[in-house]
Amino acid sequence: MPRTSSRRRVAPGRAFSRTAKESGRLRSGAQAISPYLLGGLLTVTGSLHFISTRSYAAIVPRQLPSPDGLVYASGVAELLCAAGLAIPRTRRVAGWATAALFVVVFPANVQMAVSSGSRSAAYQAMTWARLPMQLPLIGWAVLIARRAARHRG
Repeated sequence: MPRTSSRRRVAPGRAFSRTAKESGRLRSGAQAISPYLLGGLLTVTGSLHFISTRSYAAIVPRQLPSPDGLVYASGVAELLCAAGLAIPRTRRVAGWATAALFVVVFPANVQMAVSSGSRSAAYQAMTWARLPMQLPLIGWAVLIARRAARHRG
């Protein structure tokens, strides 16, 4: 008597494709952890404002007063945004606040790149490469805010 395999036959080329249901679960899982990932990033960067205040103060545009105070304030803002993203009830507002924060700190990132001339080539490259990264971060925060608004009803 011939043996029959209990394994399902898969068409060639389809062995590694996902079903719509599986893809939906993956997307849903990624959406669920997304606010926590961005919150984790903000927790690290917000904490660094207190650990490495002088390096952050050096990139505050010269036209602005009290560089240390602004560094502490932006660190607190990042930590508050991180906390807000972690709490579903405050996620929508925190997402919009995070997007706004990324826009507000952009001039400091520009200042960092412009004044990096005396540093190593790698440091200069990193500061300039960082500037276009602000756009996906802003988009990520907006996406979290919009998803949170949809889930609230």
